[in-house]
Amino acid sequence: MEVVRLESREPRGWPETAVAVGNFDGVHRGHQALVALVVRDARAAAGTSVVLTFDPHPSRVLSPDRAPASLMTLDQKAEILGSLGVDRLAVLPFTRELSRREPEEFAREILQGMLGARVVVVGSSFRFGRARAGDLQTLRRLGEELGFRVHGLRPVMSQGGPVSSTRIREALARGAVDAARDFLGRPFFVDGAVVEGAGRGRQLGIPTANLKVINEIVPGGGVYACWCSVHGEPSLKHPAAVNIGRRPTFGEGTTTVEAHLLDFSGNLYGRTLRLEFQQRLREERTFPGPEALVAQIRNDLDEARRVLSAP
Repeated sequence: MEVVRLESREPRGWPETAVAVGNFDGVHRGHQALVALVVRDARAAAGTSVVLTFDPHPSRVLSPDRAPASLMTLDQKAEILGSLGVDRLAVLPFTRELSRREPEEFAREILQGMLGARVVVVGSSFRFGRARAGDLQTLRRLGEELGFRVHGLRPVMSQGGPVSSTRIREALARGAVDAARDFLGRPFFVDGAVVEGAGRGRQLGIPTANLKVINEIVPGGGVYACWCSVHGEPSLKHPAAVNIGRRPTFGEGTTTVEAHLLDFSGNLYGRTLRLEFQQRLREERTFPGPEALVAQIRNDLDEARRVLSAP
């Protein structure tokens, strides 16, 4: 898949484009429904499937104090969309000037003019243009005038409500990575480089890889069973127990992400790891001393092994 940043307004010349429009933070199951329709339509017409997204997220520009943390980076978003069969990820820089465009201008200049849309797919609650004045009905009317069809899809429902990036953030905050996995249709993951830590894991006989995570969100404090892969070796996944927290037993206050790879030996410093969260094993706790902590960690490792070996 090709990532194209729409810095200029000239037509891209892609044939028979079908375009899904949205922020696609997390690329959850609701987003995947939009993408599936676009990919299917483009392939049927021997055309180009396009996802149009915005960078930065509009809320970062319009209300930065209330903007939510992102579930994934732009590169991670591109990776997942590419795996779903999308041909182009069109990234439109979001500015205050763009936010002041009328809905008609957005449809004419960007959807028709730049992308040459033949089909546009959005969620049923999609809003666009100045003061969010445009809605699905507006887009359908404009599509009739400008020559593209519009599909509006209802939300995908799960666990008593619509799947949304907000619900995924809420689930992760409470450590409910199983709920996040259901909303995403895959495990939530973070990427990070292995950096030098305090070395306490090695001193305790349980060495850990300390990650400098690039994601803005990590699950809430606790111990998790994860699959871990090393950048460049995506198909080789190692079982791991991962601690996220402030290491209260040692009186530290900075949140850390530490992974112990089961049955692994080797030097990981400087390598980039991906952690896929499967299940929360327990909450973060304070222990009376190192001995009690080590005993609990060994129990955690056994439990992680059991969880990850299950079918």
